[in-house]
Amino acid sequence: MTDVAATANMQREKKAVALHSILAAVGITVIKVIVGLATGSLGIWSEAAHSALDLVAATVTYFSVRVSDKPADADHQYGHGKVESFSAFVETGLLLLTCVWIVYEAVKRLFFHSVGIEPTIWAFVVMGVSIMVDSWRSRRLRRIADKYDSQALHADALHFRTDIWSSSVVIVGLALVLAGRHYSLPWLSKADPIAALFVACIVVYVSWRLARQTIDALLDAAPAGIRSRIMEEVYRVDGVLEVGRVRIRRAGSRYFADVSIAMSRNVTFQKSEQVSNEVAARIRKLLPDADVVVNTVARASRQESLFDRIRAVATRNNLNVHDISVQDIGGSLHVEQHVELDERLSLKEAHDRVTRLESEMKQDVREISDILTHIESEPATIETSDGLVRVPNFEERLQAVTENFPEVVDMHDLMFKRVSGRLYLSLHITMQDDLPLSRVHDIQTAVEGRFRQEVPELFRVLIHPEPQTDNRR
Repeated sequence: MTDVAATANMQREKKAVALHSILAAVGITVIKVIVGLATGSLGIWSEAAHSALDLVAATVTYFSVRVSDKPADADHQYGHGKVESFSAFVETGLLLLTCVWIVYEAVKRLFFHSVGIEPTIWAFVVMGVSIMVDSWRSRRLRRIADKYDSQALHADALHFRTDIWSSSVVIVGLALVLAGRHYSLPWLSKADPIAALFVACIVVYVSWRLARQTIDALLDAAPAGIRSRIMEEVYRVDGVLEVGRVRIRRAGSRYFADVSIAMSRNVTFQKSEQVSNEVAARIRKLLPDADVVVNTVARASRQESLFDRIRAVATRNNLNVHDISVQDIGGSLHVEQHVELDERLSLKEAHDRVTRLESEMKQDVREISDILTHIESEPATIETSDGLVRVPNFEERLQAVTENFPEVVDMHDLMFKRVSGRLYLSLHITMQDDLPLSRVHDIQTAVEGRFRQEVPELFRVLIHPEPQTDNRR
């Protein structure tokens, strides 16, 4: 099912169950009012008032789920999900109003004004029907609420589950009044207002639970323990040095997470993106379908070497340094490095940039006493090649050169090119697998130098080293 189809199906199911709840509330409220008038039972009147407010709450819920699933727009950038929280808040207020009226009437009947009650068979039938209807719609609301994590439908489901208990209390109150008449126990006539007080206590309990949930949602309170769990998951991502800000807010059924992480200042943009994507994926395992924003901050890691710190300063200046060499001369560190600059810069512009770079390096890496920078031109244009050329006898002469290096197993895939009238050579050299990279580099440099001695017209030589096992495949 596509995302559009899934969203449409969710909206249809949520609206349908909310509408059915309204229809059920209408029917139950009407029959409770009729039986309340016939019996004079405060318990039933309290239940009728309760059901009337259920009707209002169900109506509010219906309109809230219609609005809450609308997509985000320019004026509501986090969507319209908070409407569900507001709906649940309104329902809390209605429940408290019900409670105040029930307590007022119950106290008046207990201490100030006695009211005759006629607990007819219809009173018991109506309350029984009410329990069955509330049980049916509570289960249905809860199923859809759990399926789509809807706060408004959860509030309605909780509301109607407590209606079952309050209706049961009213039945017990009516039964006790009836028993008092049968056994001539007049004090049992007070059972009805006492039952109403029990209903009020249930309403207060429900109101308190709903109030806590809705106020937390409206104030963007994070689910209990979720922040620490997110931090634990993020710290497990390779490349994360530190977790800073973790903020979570909820709008309807969707969560929004804003996380700040620190990574080594020497990582590339591509690596930073990979780490950020992994962090977002781990957060979505805890909060499915969450909208996650990951902010990255550069930090110096404890494992940074002197070379890393030098490269970090260059990266901060958007420059690329290589061939860094550090010598300890009499306890003072002297640095030599190569830096690539746009070939279109003038010498003055290039020198000024390098001077600023060296100054920053000395400030950040105070162990350095002196820096010498070799400025190289970084190509900014695509060179036009005259194509591949054949150079007779060169391959045999170059093969003889490599025989002087025992680490070199073979030489292959030689390619000569002329670019802007200058001769370029590229080739592959196979070497022993266990050679350290530093030794490989030394051999490449030496071979390149010998090639230039053998073929003085070579302008550039590019050697690609390969391990011996790789060349056997």
